Amino acid sequence: MTDAVGSIDTPDAEDEAPREKPRKGGKRGKKGPLGRLALFYRQIVAELRKVVWPTRNQLTTYTTVVIVFVVIMIGLVTVIDYGFQEAVKYVFG
Repeated sequence: MTDAVGSIDTPDAEDEAPREKPRKGGKRGKKGPLGRLALFYRQIVAELRKVVWPTRNQLTTYTTVVIVFVVIMIGLVTVIDYGFQEAVKYVFG
């Protein structure tokens, strides 16, 4: 059975073309350790420029929410721990 391009059993001409082997390392493979380190730090700076930093008001709000949440969780764990302590005292005397 054939289609407009060719036979199903026979690969197309573009599939038969030899493929080039990908190069190992690219540009980074040619640089020494200091060059790679400099590239790493340049990439860090580039990524930090993309960050949307919170305003002082947002930062204060987020910090307050986290502190309140932590205080509530400390209270909850304390109450549960005290309850288990009393239950163990009651069971084991």
